[in-house]
Amino acid sequence: MISHDGTGPKAHLGVCVLSDSSSKIFNKHKILPKRRSGEGYGEATMGPIVIVLIILVVLVFIALIKTIQVIPQASAAIVERFGRYTRTLNAGLNIVVPFIDTIRNRIDLREQVVPFPPQPVITQDNLVVNIDTVIYYQVTDARAATYEVASYIQAIEQLTVTTLRNIIGGMDLERTLTSREEINAALRGVLDEATGKWGIRVNRVELKAIEPPTSIQDSMEKQMRADRDKRAAILTAEGIRQSQILTAEGEKQSAILRAEGEAKAAALKAEGEAQAIRTVFESIHAGDPDQKLLSYQYLQMLPKIAEGDANKLWIVPSEIGDALKGLSGAIGNFGPMTGGSGGPGTVPAPASGMERREKPSITD
Repeated sequence: MISHDGTGPKAHLGVCVLSDSSSKIFNKHKILPKRRSGEGYGEATMGPIVIVLIILVVLVFIALIKTIQVIPQASAAIVERFGRYTRTLNAGLNIVVPFIDTIRNRIDLREQVVPFPPQPVITQDNLVVNIDTVIYYQVTDARAATYEVASYIQAIEQLTVTTLRNIIGGMDLERTLTSREEINAALRGVLDEATGKWGIRVNRVELKAIEPPTSIQDSMEKQMRADRDKRAAILTAEGIRQSQILTAEGEKQSAILRAEGEAKAAALKAEGEAQAIRTVFESIHAGDPDQKLLSYQYLQMLPKIAEGDANKLWIVPSEIGDALKGLSGAIGNFGPMTGGSGGPGTVPAPASGMERREKPSITD
């Protein structure tokens, strides 16, 4: 019950006191407080919208990634649409249809180097050699390299092995070891012709190593050692021979130069002596010597004429008598001046003409 007079203990608090029957009626009819219009609907629809927006943003981002394709330089990409080849993407920025166009393969267009493991090959003289090969190739057609052959690397390797066996089978071991350029040219021709339809160009083929059997290697080393020893002996002998020839040539040139020097020295000496004689002769004639001086010079030359143990015979010229006469006359003139005459200082005049005297021999 509600107090109408407001004098009840709870009237001043503004609290409505309901009876048990009134509360039951209130709960039965679910009387709730009123809300603002649209408030509950907005809160219920905001969650799904946000989720849908997030999904759309993710899908757009993925679509952009799949739409824009950046291909590096010297590369190419094969594009397929529903499993069928459509086009080839070149280097740069490319646009494709997302979720419809797919990139199957990216191919490097630069020159590639592929070494192959050693392959046993039989030569014409039935010797097994192991040959290592290196292939330098370049992809020229990305579409053909993708669709014309399943694995072009494996195809090139097998083709190289079979071609190498055909070429080496027609050569002996010695020719195989010394004909690398010929083998390389033959391999390159066959491989370039066969790989052209695959979009591959073989630029070079090199034989990295040719390994004969161990016994053959030992025999070759012995032969090479013997050849080196032979060449060393020949070179040593040639060196000694050349050295002796050069020594003889040097001695010959030295003797010739020495003889020429001696001849020139003798000529210069003779010319000097002749010049001295001419100078003396001219001086004597210019001085006009008398008989006394000449006689004195003759006497000074006599001991030199008699020098030497081997001189058994010497000749006195006839002019010596005239010289002695002049000298004796000079002494005679000197004698009277001193008061003596015909003393022991007088010298007898020898006979005129040539006198031949023998030098006494000395016996042992």
